[in-house]
Amino acid sequence: MTFSAVFLRLAPLALLFAWLAPASEAAALSRRDQAGVDAIHASMAAAEARYRAALVKIGNNDPDGQQESDAALEDMEDAVAACGRQRGCQVPTLLTTYKRLLKLAADGEAATGDDEDDFDPQDADPDHAGPGRSGSLAGDVPEAARAASLLDDRSHRFDAMVQYNPAVQAGIRRWLTDMRGQLLASYENYEYLRQLMWPSYERAGLPEALLFGIMAKESNGKVHATSRAGAAGPMQFMYATGKRFGLGVDGTGFDTRYDPRAAAEASAAYLNERMGELNRSIELALAAYNGGEGRALRVYQGSGGRGFWNADVYNQFPPETRDYVPMVIAAAWLFLHPKQYGLSFPRVDARPAPLRLQQPASIYELTICLGNRGTREGYMRALRNLNPRYQADSWLPAGTTLNATSRIVGLYGRYCVQGPRATLAQQLVRSDPGAAIVRMGAVEQLPDGGAAGPMTTAAATTSASGRPAPMQPRRYSVQRGETLTAIARKFQCSTGELARANDIKAPRYAIRPGQRLKLEGCRQ
Repeated sequence: MTFSAVFLRLAPLALLFAWLAPASEAAALSRRDQAGVDAIHASMAAAEARYRAALVKIGNNDPDGQQESDAALEDMEDAVAACGRQRGCQVPTLLTTYKRLLKLAADGEAATGDDEDDFDPQDADPDHAGPGRSGSLAGDVPEAARAASLLDDRSHRFDAMVQYNPAVQAGIRRWLTDMRGQLLASYENYEYLRQLMWPSYERAGLPEALLFGIMAKESNGKVHATSRAGAAGPMQFMYATGKRFGLGVDGTGFDTRYDPRAAAEASAAYLNERMGELNRSIELALAAYNGGEGRALRVYQGSGGRGFWNADVYNQFPPETRDYVPMVIAAAWLFLHPKQYGLSFPRVDARPAPLRLQQPASIYELTICLGNRGTREGYMRALRNLNPRYQADSWLPAGTTLNATSRIVGLYGRYCVQGPRATLAQQLVRSDPGAAIVRMGAVEQLPDGGAAGPMTTAAATTSASGRPAPMQPRRYSVQRGETLTAIARKFQCSTGELARANDIKAPRYAIRPGQRLKLEGCRQ
């Protein structure tokens, strides 16, 4: 809630009760009256605490923050109203709380502005309570120290668990120059996935900044990312490693490495397992994540337990790992300290909401009709990330429920159900480039010297006796470069149903040019 909204909501109450409040309260209070006053002050204190917590949630883009703040304000209004009815209750005292909240809301609103002239880049962020730039974790962190107490985002203890050194500084420089666009895209993608991924790290006692840093470096927050080496998903698990932590192809043929919730849970378990055998070192755990857990353990044990930045340890990892570790830490550092570097992360309205399709559509079609209001690149990545089981061009029947946001649901109802934009989106996704090519059939010479053109569809379906020919099962010959999902989209049918009708196995849906497909369940 903005400062002006809070002011407009609270000012009338402040003026009213300031006028009604007596100048002094000389009469002694009964025990009953005093108990009533104490109860009102307790309610006011609880409402203030609730409002402050809600402001923190709003600042963290928590979808429950605004609802919590509104409820807290209502509780305070009730307390002030009760105070006006309670003998001995000093309304001006309660109004002092309002003044603090008005200032708190104003300060919070000002902090989101663009004026950074009064901010010293050498200072810590306002919410940063950890060590300064030179702070680093001693090389011998006790094994008994638990991640839940050491890795606390609220006090930025992540900073104390890693070394802020020239290698990390070089990583920050890269994220803020050539890779700034990737960093911002990673943050925007993460905001949509946060509700699915962060709880796993929180339960494991791992910092959210570490989750963001790994995801930004591994996949830029693209759930369907796949590397040439075979790593897959937002956290880029190799198949064998993912299988050890519960990931892999499920009963429907879907590879759960692409599921953000499952991938985050497996990632948290993997990191805690590595940190347990590597003296709680984030750097060595990250080196294992990228360079192999066996190598990391051998190097650590062979070095006598020295840290990642020790030359004897550092030089035993491949160049890719020596680059990976500081880049992840740099992304995590920027996640915690954006203001220090003049970095403004995009605001994302990621409040979750189900989207029930009122008519058949694909994610491609939805992307077109939704537009890009409130985003830089539209909603295709958000829809794909939130619905990893569906390909972008898969034809989804009416009644399908997609994971979405409240903004997406609103735009869908306005632009995708009916109207010119919905019609245009349908036309674009159903367009067949092959239909633009004019193909001439062979010319048949007639006995009288005339010529007949190619046989028409109507003539082809009529027998010599004039009666309609028996309907044959509809079939389609696969063209070079086509995929099963593209064919399903062309003929408006389900990819899964088409695969079952032709005994094509998921999840690859492999087909070959010239293969004849039965178009069962298709509309066109």
